[in-house]
Amino acid sequence: MQTFAEVVRARKGDDKVGVRFEDQQWTWDEVVQHSADRAAALVAAVPAPHDRQRHVGILLENVPDFVFWIGAGALAGAVVVGINASRSGPEIADDIRQADVDLLVTESRLAHLVDGTGHGLSADRILDIDAPGYARFLDPHRGSALPDTVPAADDIALLLFSSGSTGRPKAVIVTQGRLGRLVDVLVERTHMRRDSVAYLCMPLFHGNAVMLNLGTAMRAGATVGLIRKFSASRFSEDIHRFGATFVNYVGRALSYVLNRPEDPRDRTGTLEVAFGTEASEVDVARFSERFGCTVIEGYGSSEGVLRINRTPDTPTGSLGIAAGGTDARVLDENTGLECPRARFDETGRLLNPDAVGQIVAIGAAASFEGYYNNPGAVADRIRGDDFWTGDLGYRDSDGYFYFAGRASDWLRVDSENFAAAPVERILQRLPGVLSAPVFPVPDPTTGDQVMCAVELDAGAVFDPAVFGRELAAQPDMGDKWWPRFVRVTDRLPLTGSNKIDKAPLRAVAWYTDDPVYVRVGRTAEYVALDERARAGIERDFAVNGRAALLPAPVA
Repeated sequence: MQTFAEVVRARKGDDKVGVRFEDQQWTWDEVVQHSADRAAALVAAVPAPHDRQRHVGILLENVPDFVFWIGAGALAGAVVVGINASRSGPEIADDIRQADVDLLVTESRLAHLVDGTGHGLSADRILDIDAPGYARFLDPHRGSALPDTVPAADDIALLLFSSGSTGRPKAVIVTQGRLGRLVDVLVERTHMRRDSVAYLCMPLFHGNAVMLNLGTAMRAGATVGLIRKFSASRFSEDIHRFGATFVNYVGRALSYVLNRPEDPRDRTGTLEVAFGTEASEVDVARFSERFGCTVIEGYGSSEGVLRINRTPDTPTGSLGIAAGGTDARVLDENTGLECPRARFDETGRLLNPDAVGQIVAIGAAASFEGYYNNPGAVADRIRGDDFWTGDLGYRDSDGYFYFAGRASDWLRVDSENFAAAPVERILQRLPGVLSAPVFPVPDPTTGDQVMCAVELDAGAVFDPAVFGRELAAQPDMGDKWWPRFVRVTDRLPLTGSNKIDKAPLRAVAWYTDDPVYVRVGRTAEYVALDERARAGIERDFAVNGRAALLPAPVA
């Protein structure tokens, strides 16, 4: 398919069940009709801007209307903007303004997030699908024909917000042409067939769900089993209820499922393929065994410039090699020179930290479609003809890539990306804290853990009990923002311009002569990290096949 609009149009007249949700279902033909109705309503309600396409923001959980509006955007040649409901009201308002949203679709349980938050939209441009006014908005357009005009390949189909190095989320541009071509490729990679049932539990505002699941299932004419949000406790029951053959995932989803009791039906169930990213080697093996399915891990991003896939010869813990003949390398972020190949000890620990640099797609800048309304973020990714991914990695002597975290000040915990600055501002409110830079350190399973280094006011003494209690009292402290490790230091490292230098902090992490405290579970209690606890952490990394990511101890 040349465009995603053609993927949607191809399902017109298809009486196969396309979407199942709770106790309802819709054929693909009905999905297309609902999409056409919304496309007509959008065109009638929002005059075409003179300098861009119409933009419709979707602030919904995974409900059928989200699917219908994705189809509507494609048919109308409008831009669908996925809005992350886990962000605060002011942050969502900033996203709405940044993306030039003309019309916002939300639901009653989320509508409070756009109640007087300064997003700039008038009340008549905010639709609540649970309110009576929504039916009145749609009723004049029920049964609308497909639009006469067809979007061009370079028209924008989606804006997908993704974390970046500029201090705010970036709206990744996904064109009609790229999305159409991508789902063509992914039908084969995901082994999607017309008789497949795709379990859609990851959020639709994220590219992983749209590209790997909904769009690919639509292209193949498969059935989508849709639920509002991921639930580890419901996962097995949903798989068996839907008769799911495929699921996409991100981050720790597999780990959470594996921590739930096994359903006797799991090993002989219908699941064939799980496709995603950032699961540990141990979880991949355990999930494959438990569900009798194939787990396919891959590295990619919403920017779509670089994919790294595993091959049969890929070593344990590696991402694999660059797909499609892309020239990908690991470059030093300061010099732009290629980093040396990684060396490992017998446990798999990386011996030369200078092997870590940023993963770069050489000569691939032209394929980057950009970030909407964010030239500064685009500049961070483009250097000459090369595309810098913003992700850290290293390569072994055979050229296989390994993931080493996110560049700059962004962290990824439990598949959630967030910036360090808001956490730092909270920490610096605490009594006696002079400065508290926050940075990512590797997690023994997947992604990052939060660590901070605390420099105290003169004469202040660090009390872990007070620190935890004060942190718990902060109303804007995110659940995933809590530092796992707290280093207490007399002097923070500085750059030549007297800015805090986080690189050496991140490099040694908890391997330091300074006192380090570790959080006890998900409580507000912190205890001193001793050698026994360090050894336990090292065992966790080894068990999960991530020993190479352990920080380098201080010499």
